[in-house]
Amino acid sequence: MRFDYDVIVVGAGHAGCEAAAAAANLGSRTLLITMDLNKVAQMSCNPAVGGIAKGQIVREIDALGGQMGIVTDLTAIQLRMLNRSKGPAMWSPRAQSDRARFIQCWRGILENTDNLWMWQDMVKGLIVEDGQVCGVRTGMDVQFRARAVVLTNGTFLNGLMHIGRTQIRGGRISEPASTGLTEQLVALGIRSARMKTGTPVRIDARSVHFEEMAEQRGEDDFHQFSYLDNIHRELRQLSCWTCFTNEHCHEILREGLPDSPLYNGQIKSIGPRYCPSIETKIVTFADKTQHQLFLEPEGENTNEYYLNGFSSSLPLDVQLRALQAIPAFRDVQIYRPGYAIEYDFFDPTQLKHNLETKKIRNLFFAGQINGTTGYEEAGGQGLIAGINAHINCHGGAPFELGRDEAYIGVLIDDLVTKGVDEPYRMFTSRAEYRILLRQDDADMRLTGKSYLLGLATSYRENLLEEKRNYRDQIISFCENYSIKPQHVNAALTRLGTTELAYGCKLYDLVLRPQLGLDNLSEFIPALKSELDKVPLSRRPEIVEAAEILMKYSGYIKREQMIADKISRLENIRIKGKFDYSSILSLSTEARQKLAKVDPETIAQASRIPGISPSDINILLVMSGR
Repeated sequence: MRFDYDVIVVGAGHAGCEAAAAAANLGSRTLLITMDLNKVAQMSCNPAVGGIAKGQIVREIDALGGQMGIVTDLTAIQLRMLNRSKGPAMWSPRAQSDRARFIQCWRGILENTDNLWMWQDMVKGLIVEDGQVCGVRTGMDVQFRARAVVLTNGTFLNGLMHIGRTQIRGGRISEPASTGLTEQLVALGIRSARMKTGTPVRIDARSVHFEEMAEQRGEDDFHQFSYLDNIHRELRQLSCWTCFTNEHCHEILREGLPDSPLYNGQIKSIGPRYCPSIETKIVTFADKTQHQLFLEPEGENTNEYYLNGFSSSLPLDVQLRALQAIPAFRDVQIYRPGYAIEYDFFDPTQLKHNLETKKIRNLFFAGQINGTTGYEEAGGQGLIAGINAHINCHGGAPFELGRDEAYIGVLIDDLVTKGVDEPYRMFTSRAEYRILLRQDDADMRLTGKSYLLGLATSYRENLLEEKRNYRDQIISFCENYSIKPQHVNAALTRLGTTELAYGCKLYDLVLRPQLGLDNLSEFIPALKSELDKVPLSRRPEIVEAAEILMKYSGYIKREQMIADKISRLENIRIKGKFDYSSILSLSTEARQKLAKVDPETIAQASRIPGISPSDINILLVMSGR
């Protein structure tokens, strides 16, 4: 047993697993410490990965050589592409996973990763010398030394759970809280605060009247999270189910509000506005007579189901009676009630863009410790923190992603620049360049960067080049192949689109909303021959990528021009150049916020809430621009 490492990762949730795997795969001697090795990458809330904007993050993690996409595909029991009615910039994959298999799969990956070791224990303190982290102290009084430490403690820092007026100390049901770290970090000058999240009741499927619910099937097409061609869904695919609350249910919930920790003063911390508890819904949306619920399977071979939309911290008896008022749950039996949990987090404006703390060198934060919520947001941060912890140990420039390069870049820039006033969740609306950040092309954007870094494998890079070549060949063929009206007009009429009066290039037909490469290939033999050159196993993915680039090329080029223009401000570095408090031409708010964040560039300064265009002009003048 050795006691010195390059990188120590504390916590084996979604951030910790990605951080540890990344650092180890890059060559750092890495130790992953967690309180329970049987619950690595535990899906603490719903057994699902992806969703609106979150699915893009998982595809980015995979494109960078991370593991979440692979694990999700191997353990998925349902997959759907959300937002299909909108443009491809909004398409987002989402999967239901087998909760137990998800843990097993991640554990198998970690145990078979070179340079990675694991230790089951609680970390109760850091070893800090001369402003630099040098290791950790554990509950067993073991000291591990390291050149960098990544904290990914999730909801465990002084975690406190609430079920009605009952309070239980812990980071997750039946798991103890982590103590000592917050107090030490605050003493070292790092600001902390409290947040709150919640989880719903878990239901026994044998007690559910499924005939009272609507079935929601998954999709069986080529879409998945990983870009690797040897990763596929292997488990039996299952349905989700939907139903609605009703007025009787709401009456019972309202009667229980005096005992709700959210309304009796018991909980004072910040909760997620976009994912409210059922008691918050009936108060905030008092005019609504019903709210939709989603019953989601927890695994391939279990009767445990997750009731999405019914997050609650109300007393157990209130939760049960309210459920029994819904026809589908009139005979309901549950595994455990919903509960709320409060936990410590740290203001993320105290971090650099590589997720290293500004106060303590080589100490990195990732995941809910930064005020975020969601497995995907945690995984993305963990990956970046793990990469940069390795870089800090072995040398090299920080690995950072821009807002025009990845949703992960948007996420981290928002955290570091703006901070959080509620648990942060990624939305497509947060990304100003979302047409550039589509789920279909995360590999095109990021795999090359990761390959140069040494994380993405040569196999992954070769797959990317093959995809790029086939995609570009299809586009080139469409740009150069001529179409004559007499050969296609009958088919165009059948497909409900206008006949041609004159000849055109095939590219012009692809642009029509009723047409795509697949249906065009049915009556244009030369196109079918061109598509047949693509390996069958990869054809749907490559054809879709080519078609999206053609149909949306104008939008993509325009957005890229805007991104390029803004990126010029990213190159004007101002960190450490100004004493903002002495620049009286800046507004008082600007002086205070610029001093607090100390932005790296003019572009980052422009994204700080409260910084006006006139403030930016002053900084530009002072920078000699």
